Amino acid sequence: MCGIVATFSQTHSACLPLYDSLIVIQHRGQDAAGIATSDEAGRLHLKKGNGLVREVFNEAAMAELQGNMGIGHVRYPTAGTSSCCEAQPFYVNSPYGITLAHNGNLTNTRQLADELRQTNMRHLNTTSDSEVLLNIFAHELANSGKLKICKQDIFHAVREVHKRCEGAYAVVVMIVGKGIVGFRDPYGIRPLVLGKREGPDGTEYMLASESVALTATGFNLVRDVSPGEAVYIDNDGQLHMMQCAEDASSSPCIFEYVYFARPESMMDGVSVYKARLRMGESLAKKIERVMPNHDIDVVIPIPETSRTSALPIAYQLGVKYREGFVKNRYIGRTFIMPGQEQRMSSIKKKLNAIPLEFEGKNVLLIDDSIVRGNTSKQIIQMAREAGARKVYFASCAPPVRHQNVYGIDMPAQCELVGYDRTDEEICAELGADRLIYQDLEDLIASVTDGSEKINHCDTSCFDGVYVTAGITEDYLQEIERIRRDEARV
Repeated sequence: MCGIVATFSQTHSACLPLYDSLIVIQHRGQDAAGIATSDEAGRLHLKKGNGLVREVFNEAAMAELQGNMGIGHVRYPTAGTSSCCEAQPFYVNSPYGITLAHNGNLTNTRQLADELRQTNMRHLNTTSDSEVLLNIFAHELANSGKLKICKQDIFHAVREVHKRCEGAYAVVVMIVGKGIVGFRDPYGIRPLVLGKREGPDGTEYMLASESVALTATGFNLVRDVSPGEAVYIDNDGQLHMMQCAEDASSSPCIFEYVYFARPESMMDGVSVYKARLRMGESLAKKIERVMPNHDIDVVIPIPETSRTSALPIAYQLGVKYREGFVKNRYIGRTFIMPGQEQRMSSIKKKLNAIPLEFEGKNVLLIDDSIVRGNTSKQIIQMAREAGARKVYFASCAPPVRHQNVYGIDMPAQCELVGYDRTDEEICAELGADRLIYQDLEDLIASVTDGSEKINHCDTSCFDGVYVTAGITEDYLQEIERIRRDEARV
């Protein structure tokens, strides 16, 4: 999972709103960060590197990022590598000078890379699917054969990208001297929103992964970029939009609402906060069904994401809600840390229990999801060591049993605690007294309730049903092999 942002202003520098936006969406990637800007003379300025946003950009670096338009990116390695050369944005000089930042994952990368080398005669310097996507877009734009391109040429290039690229992608592009482009894949699996702010010098625009990046920097949310749609802000500040995909259908990744997105964000017309409240309400009803005579004394969320869902669960069950864990805010999200050893070490430093909330009590711990099970297992043990009499565990999401191929770097399938285990076997593996999972239909309803934009959700990591073409058993086995190899590094 990554975070992307782009901004255009006719008069103001782009680097500061880009920096501030990346800080706000830092939760989407903590491995690398990058910003590219373009000035009036057509010069490109690029700074990127491994680390957090505040580590990559100092005052000197910001001073060099001149220009009134630019794009930014925060990354975690969807392919399991933390190489600095794969930090984004990526750049190609032909045609015009193009930089690109991408959130998602192409599922036909190998085929496209071969086509680029052998047919399109373009060089690739990394194994990143984002570099492949950039070169596909650049090649299709070059086919216009024009020195001066227009909006139709850009929309045609995006249309050809949709025809060639499979998988998930939300993309922002800067074309030097031409403007900013943003587009989503035909299923809208990864999010992208458009915002603007009015000033005395005209209208400024911003594209970002989450609406919180807009509101935190003074932009107003206009709307989501539709699945398959392209948005183009030209060099004169004019906004152009066009649907560039045939048979586009909204199928956003449901894991965005469960875990990744910030609660104050709006995605595809849905409040992430309210979706998580509804997850808690439906999970509470299931707990009442499967434990009608429960002996739960207190509901305790596992910080941070599950807090929103834990409140309605405590209310519905009629028991106390308490904060039982203190989180070290200087430890990153363990789910997206590269390397099993680093994740395990960080879990131990991430949370501390408050013994007074556990001693002699039957506690119900609430988490957003269970992936590897490392965090859950250690937290359950932590609760017991703090004096809990019984430890029940509830997940706001169903069991994760399948690989994600759309940009979430889940482990090899065999490393998922839910793989090839019943709920009872997972409970025993985690060491809980009782384990309750959200039902998939209730999770889908929690996200789609009242939404007029979402036709369907990508729930592939729960049910193994992939919304795009080309996800064959051979492809899944290759992904499994790669992720197993990376886990050994």
